[in-house]
Amino acid sequence: MTNGKNILITGGTGLVGNALCTMLTEKGYSVTVLTRSTNKSTNNSAVDYAHWDINNNYIDPVAISKADYIIHLAGAGVVDKKWTAAYKKEIQDSRIKSSELIIHSLQNNSHKVKAIISASAIGWYGPDVKENYQFVETDAADVHFLGETCKLWEESIEPATKLGIRVCKIRTGIVLSKNGGALAEFMKPIRLGIAGILGNGKQIVSWIHIDDLCRIFIHAIENENLNGSYNAVAPAPVSNKTLTLTLAKIMKGIFFIPSYVPKFVLKIMMGERSIEVLKSTNVSCEKIRNTGFTFLYPSIEVALRQLLKK
Repeated sequence: MTNGKNILITGGTGLVGNALCTMLTEKGYSVTVLTRSTNKSTNNSAVDYAHWDINNNYIDPVAISKADYIIHLAGAGVVDKKWTAAYKKEIQDSRIKSSELIIHSLQNNSHKVKAIISASAIGWYGPDVKENYQFVETDAADVHFLGETCKLWEESIEPATKLGIRVCKIRTGIVLSKNGGALAEFMKPIRLGIAGILGNGKQIVSWIHIDDLCRIFIHAIENENLNGSYNAVAPAPVSNKTLTLTLAKIMKGIFFIPSYVPKFVLKIMMGERSIEVLKSTNVSCEKIRNTGFTFLYPSIEVALRQLLKK
């Protein structure tokens, strides 16, 4: 049974987008996924596809006209490729130009969109500034590449407020999912019996279970009082060492060897991207919790056991 509400999603075929589409349809929403392909189809009667083309400044106007809410997830993967000047530009352009296209389409088509829930990231924040301090939404954006990218990303969707549309920006932490992403990378060496701790392992990882992340997006849709930026991270950030060893114990019991991967090795393997895996960023989730949101997976052990259960 549907609830009569349609959600238009960009980036709906990615890791988060796929999980979010499933959760939305389970809750009775119909979903329209914007795609560059012109012949996408699905067996789920609550999901359909509509064409968009950022380079040609086009979104199917029918998709805009029937949307009650927009969830904006689109953007080139931050760690997918080496950070060349060209790929850095692609990372930024894919976010900013897609936001600009959404705004342009809303300005030039009749619509009934009540809110836009836009992805952002905790890359907004720089490295930890002092022990035990947790970054909050009012902290300034970092001046380096990811901080600048997140700032431009959030600013690019803000003009929707001038159209009378409520805007929420969800600053996402490291997403843990059994279907790929960061967790799959952590698991690779552990399958071989090696728990690979990055650098000195002391850097804080602000993570979130993918189900809780999807629930935050839906919470932002369903609560009209939510505006502005919210951190989407679990209540208990952990060090890289704690995350790695907890995962190894769940996967291998006692049959693994902890091994530190030196900074210089990561720099050789990843180039400038290594800054991000070695960066300690302790982020607070109090603002979203104060809106009444409750985490299903508040601790790293609970989250990992759920994700790895048979």
